[in-house]
Amino acid sequence: MTLVAVLCLSFAFGQAKKPTIMVVPSDVWCNTNGYMMSFNNQGTITKIPDFKKAFQENADLLAVIAKINTLMADRGFPLKDMASALKTLESESAENAMLSSKSGAGVAETPIDKLKKVAKADIIMELTWTVNTTGPKKSITYTLKGLDAYTDKQVAGDTGTGAPSFSAELPVLLEEAVLSHIDNFNMQLQAHFDDMFANGREIIVRIKKFDSWPDDLEKEFDGKELGTVIEEWMTANTVKGRYSLSDSTEGMQLYEQVRIPLYDASGKATDARGFLKGLQTFLKAPPYAITNKLMMKGLGQAVIVLGEK
Repeated sequence: MTLVAVLCLSFAFGQAKKPTIMVVPSDVWCNTNGYMMSFNNQGTITKIPDFKKAFQENADLLAVIAKINTLMADRGFPLKDMASALKTLESESAENAMLSSKSGAGVAETPIDKLKKVAKADIIMELTWTVNTTGPKKSITYTLKGLDAYTDKQVAGDTGTGAPSFSAELPVLLEEAVLSHIDNFNMQLQAHFDDMFANGREIIVRIKKFDSWPDDLEKEFDGKELGTVIEEWMTANTVKGRYSLSDSTEGMQLYEQVRIPLYDASGKATDARGFLKGLQTFLKAPPYAITNKLMMKGLGQAVIVLGEK
């Protein structure tokens, strides 16, 4: 291979698009440090991290996340700042708290689901750390998890303990501990993102019906059942026709591992809502003329309920 070819390849690799990252403290860290809150999830009391309180009260958290952000930015990863996303979310808190329907088809959207929709990061990096003290020396033990923001599946992970140091500054201890491992961690993130480029990002789609709607998915149009019509739309519009129809009855369908394009025609990142708007419009048009409602849970789950708005 000529030198020019090598340089071209190196340039192309360096210009490869990278996933957008948002660094967050893990549930374990928040629970250990007393930053949890409860919310009512359709009648069930659920505990989740109180990120706002943690950012307002814990200076170490700000310093540690700033350090990880710097390490990732130095390696070319676009970042979403969690503190800024929280402020944006708070300013939008007046909008619909939760959607529901007569059929019980509502999707319970947690505060964390809402945060993901505001931040629109590809990867959530969860960070846990503890400081170890041995005499005058300190070290840090950390765990990094890379989670797909659309599916919550872990796509990268790393854990380790840094060498003991006389430094008392937490960001310095963290950098010393993480530095020798972060490039391997980033390779895992990039491999996942490259797979999404090639095969689409993964979402979950549910089709349901309102009780008030007299029809169901077995209703025929030109000799073809509605359930089959929807399945054919999914085949035509998913990346390489990839999805799994996990469950199907006359009243519902569940599609999992649905692969949708990473970006739309305008170059904007695609989420479940953007993808399903196409199906929503398709079903509203003739010959189907089915009124329907589109509901979301975070970035990666959507429900279309047939029969009403």
